[in-house]
Amino acid sequence: MKVTEIQKMFDDAHHIVFLTGAGVSTPSGIPDYRSKGGLYTNDETNKPAEYYLSHDCLVNEPETFYHYVMNNMYYPNAKPNVIHEKQEELTRENRAAIVTQNVDGLYQKAGAIHLSEFHGNLYDIYCQKCGKHVDYATYAKSMYHENCGGILRPNIVLYGEGINEETVMQSLQAVQKADLIVIVGTSMRVYPFAGLLDYRQRNAKVLVINQEELNLPVPFIMQKMDAVDFFNELQV
Repeated sequence: MKVTEIQKMFDDAHHIVFLTGAGVSTPSGIPDYRSKGGLYTNDETNKPAEYYLSHDCLVNEPETFYHYVMNNMYYPNAKPNVIHEKQEELTRENRAAIVTQNVDGLYQKAGAIHLSEFHGNLYDIYCQKCGKHVDYATYAKSMYHENCGGILRPNIVLYGEGINEETVMQSLQAVQKADLIVIVGTSMRVYPFAGLLDYRQRNAKVLVINQEELNLPVPFIMQKMDAVDFFNELQV
């Protein structure tokens, strides 16, 4: 499909929802964890990444969890790219919502509103003992809360934990309201995130911006383009 036809889809849409994943943040220097050489394919650690990013690891080996997360997950100097910025602009116009699997906080850095961080945010850090929140700089110095000695943790969904119910409802409502669903930077294989498509309107258009074909259980329009190139051309 020509970019001009895609542009018309955006221009005609009243409620857009972006469903996004790691591919949105790779242009900002944050690796796609599941790609070759990514976090989930790293053989240098003794156990799979799924263990280090699990509730069990946090509870049973909190120091191991802390060091793994600090060494592998945080990119505090990363900045939003044009994908975040164009999507953010559409949210500011109250024409779009974003539901992202990413935990890197770049959408918040970009100033996006109508944002659902489905798997949480690494920079939302709190004490498991007293519940108080601390900033990243404090967490980078120590895993222990200086006020009460409790163990700090990022508010992300670990393996073995459930998705926040309020976040799920907010995400479902965004999808149900949308007349245009745009999938960017995700293979849509991880559930329950991938299941959000089941709640779309029957007449909602589904657009995929990707260089490789996706296997989706719903009809969709494929635009084989690099996401950065696409959003550079998109007029909002």
